[in-house]
Amino acid sequence: MATDLKINGKQHQVDLPDDVPLLWVLRDEIGLTGTKFGCGVAACGACTVHIDGEAVRSCQVALSDVWGDVTTIEGVGTPDSMAAIQQAWVDHQVAQCGYCQSGQIMQAAALLAENPAPSDEDIDDAMQGNLCRCGTYPRIRAAIHDAASKLKEA
Repeated sequence: MATDLKINGKQHQVDLPDDVPLLWVLRDEIGLTGTKFGCGVAACGACTVHIDGEAVRSCQVALSDVWGDVTTIEGVGTPDSMAAIQQAWVDHQVAQCGYCQSGQIMQAAALLAENPAPSDEDIDDAMQGNLCRCGTYPRIRAAIHDAASKLKEA
């Protein structure tokens, strides 16, 4: 049975079983490989995307359970103009290996949409499910504060 999805503002129709994880729909069917497979059990956050603005682990959302518009890292900012959170990531040199970064950015963007002035504790609480094997947590926190400031100024 075909399923209609809106991903990054574009309509897509996929003909896959209802129980296929959204992660594999995005990567294998649609070709959006910015969303990463990390653990497959929603424990690392590498596969984080937004559904109707809510940060979710796409490895654990079945195709039939997608309830709204999907945004992936490819839908944040544009090639010519990075979103504030992406620019803050660059400015603070957050990424080392980079593998977890799309999930980190998606989780941070959801946090800032919900809480435009997060405290350190708010950031730690929101980001605790996103693991970074390189340990760039202090830079992640600084980048989120910086993005919050820039968004406030805009």
